[in-house]
Amino acid sequence: MNRRNFIGRTAVLSAATLLPMSSFSLLGQSKYKMGYQLFSVRTDMAKDPLATIKALKEMGYEDFEFYGFDADKGLIYGYTPSELKHILDDLQLSITSGHYSFSPYLEKSEDELKHYVNQYIIAARALDSKYITWPYIAPEQRTLDNFKLMSYKLNLIGQQVNEAGLGFAYHNHGYEFEDYGGQTGFDIIINETDAKLVKLQMDMYWVMHSSKQTPKELIEKQPGRYVMWHIKDMDKISRDYSELGNGSIDYHSILPDPKASGLEYYYLEQGGNFTNSPMKSAADSAEYCKKHLRQYL
Repeated sequence: MNRRNFIGRTAVLSAATLLPMSSFSLLGQSKYKMGYQLFSVRTDMAKDPLATIKALKEMGYEDFEFYGFDADKGLIYGYTPSELKHILDDLQLSITSGHYSFSPYLEKSEDELKHYVNQYIIAARALDSKYITWPYIAPEQRTLDNFKLMSYKLNLIGQQVNEAGLGFAYHNHGYEFEDYGGQTGFDIIINETDAKLVKLQMDMYWVMHSSKQTPKELIEKQPGRYVMWHIKDMDKISRDYSELGNGSIDYHSILPDPKASGLEYYYLEQGGNFTNSPMKSAADSAEYCKKHLRQYL
């Protein structure tokens, strides 16, 4: 390295030490891959998963979270996990988490649950995913007793998944923040699960939609536990989903400190209410994220 290059590089590094963490990524040091939750483009994935993934890559997405694993057939989007992994490797892409179907096993025996969790572990290992995520319980299951039962099951699953060398997380919606006998479902989950076994995936749309607390306040109470984020916007009128930048959530002010969160992966998402089409919404959200949010990530 010649003296001119050395001085120039030193000046940049010296300036970087004076910048806040969010500004440092402006120098091209983004730490996290831009991820997408594939439920957002479920109709396209059902028609042609390979073409859809390639199109998402062109938009700038590098990482994905999938949904819809068929444990009985051992297939994801019609592929075995190993086949899907080869496709992703060829495209230099990854799937770091999956939303697996746990809701049907909430009230089944521990042996049945253990069997299906083992199927999920096999799939996640084949994909080289780090996390298995519990995404949802059915409306009829949302009772005080069931939140307690689910917390017990979350600990069991967390232990099984962690012993397999993988991570396990719970994804929130809005119903967890409703009152169930003087406490919220979310409080029950937080208080009755082992933070070492059960990590959290924060859906920031639902926190802003339904919680009385902000993402930053939630993280202050459980620092290091929110290892994944879902980032999506809220329609200004209907409060339904919207493309990033079109809605009412000011992510410049509400995004927490990734380090305090324990963040490892984030995924943009839009479950519906598309302005034009799911793929156009994916492209619009990608552009907004690259221009406005990646400076924080």
